[in-house]
Amino acid sequence: MIAYWRRSPRQILRIATILAIAVISPAVTGCTTNPATGKQEFTPLMSPEREKQVGAEEHPKVLQEFGGVYDEPKIGAYVASIGGMLSANSELPDLNFRFTVLDSEIVNAFALPGGYIYVTRGLVALANSEAELASVLAHEIGHVTGRHTAQRYNQAVGLSLGGAILGAAIGNQIASDLISQGTQLYLLGYSRGQEYEADQLGIRYLVRTGYDPYAEADFLQSLENYAALEAHLSGQKNGQNSEFFSTHPQTAKRAREAVDAARASGISIESRPRLRDRFLEQIDGMVFGGSPEHGFIRGQTFAHPKLRFQFTVPQGLRLINKPDAVYAKGQSDTQVKFDMAKLSPSTPVLRYLTDEWGQSLRLTDAATITVNGMEAATGAANVRLPSGNGEIRLVVIRYSKDRVARFIIAIPNSVSAQMREGLQRMTYSFKTLNDAEAAALKPYRIRIHTVRSGDTLDSLAARLPYADFKRERLRTLNGLATNQKLTPGMKLKIISE
Repeated sequence: MIAYWRRSPRQILRIATILAIAVISPAVTGCTTNPATGKQEFTPLMSPEREKQVGAEEHPKVLQEFGGVYDEPKIGAYVASIGGMLSANSELPDLNFRFTVLDSEIVNAFALPGGYIYVTRGLVALANSEAELASVLAHEIGHVTGRHTAQRYNQAVGLSLGGAILGAAIGNQIASDLISQGTQLYLLGYSRGQEYEADQLGIRYLVRTGYDPYAEADFLQSLENYAALEAHLSGQKNGQNSEFFSTHPQTAKRAREAVDAARASGISIESRPRLRDRFLEQIDGMVFGGSPEHGFIRGQTFAHPKLRFQFTVPQGLRLINKPDAVYAKGQSDTQVKFDMAKLSPSTPVLRYLTDEWGQSLRLTDAATITVNGMEAATGAANVRLPSGNGEIRLVVIRYSKDRVARFIIAIPNSVSAQMREGLQRMTYSFKTLNDAEAAALKPYRIRIHTVRSGDTLDSLAARLPYADFKRERLRTLNGLATNQKLTPGMKLKIISE
């Protein structure tokens, strides 16, 4: 399973489980020739039949883990039609590939054994033509036809995953759940050779299907630009370290290799259409960023119209919404994790805090508090954070009769008094939403704008519903070069409610 862009530690554990539960099929003596690569290979421990079985078994679990299916039949059918044409031109046309668009804003794509291909709507939004989207699908098909999952199976089985996240510095599951979200992991990535091979196979399928093979290099460049923008948004010094896994090749190098492969195909640049207008027509109106099912980030506030709550984090922290939880991260290990849990109406929140959720921590000053009229409890423990000494503060709020809201807050001793005060205000900002407040929350959507005379990058960027980096966001979303001029008639993706 390959993350085209990036994976969270929770997702990696899901991936590891998928591979680790596969039952070893009886080995067959001798070699077989892979029809896609032409390589002689020993029959893998995971047979083709077992690959199909694992994919079918794990598909519903992946949907649950990665945000579910994006509920827009037009988009799903469009992606499936592209994937179907590409897979029909692969060496496994009868495999019955299945293509799914996940309801996630993260830019990501991956494949399960047996031909299960996934792309997020975040990745679809970053593409700028049908050919670019096809290049991603073709790459993932290449991992399947190249049998890379089967080849990596032996290396996955037996990995000790329990100690792979974060390490033993903190030695506590609550702290590890929080801090591990910022670590770099090196589990289950394909080798560089396999990544490049998937690129080469993908370009082969693009050429056979009639797509412009140079589109892959352009999309990889968009990924590189997206990495730089994400680095700026998160306060990193630069975006050069865009690969989060040691086995994932640098995107810029992959782009150069993709151009070379496209040239080797004999297809000249711009000799084939990119089908940009058709692609933009399909994604016009697609949800961008958070969805009503998973909640919205609006500046420093996270709001969930379905579950009807919101809270606001202090300036200096960046909100990150993931299927398992909401995270807020700042400098010097200041981090927040927010999620919800079931709790019996008869169990006091203070007892839940001290005897269940926070049992493994030596909580000090545990006490009952009230947050906007709701029963709550809090307590803290001194811990060793990666940057030095600090504390983990837990806050639990009875959000409904049988559910609690939970904050895990990592606070380094070096943090400013202003940030400490802001984190305290964040706790007390948690509130439930009434019908009118929930109904007023609408998702951002992609709107296609045809450039008119007088439009400039700055004038169009000013329309974006963000407080910062508007120009950079618009340029990255549309794959525009730094000094590229807008011309009347050009179509651009704009974000609005």
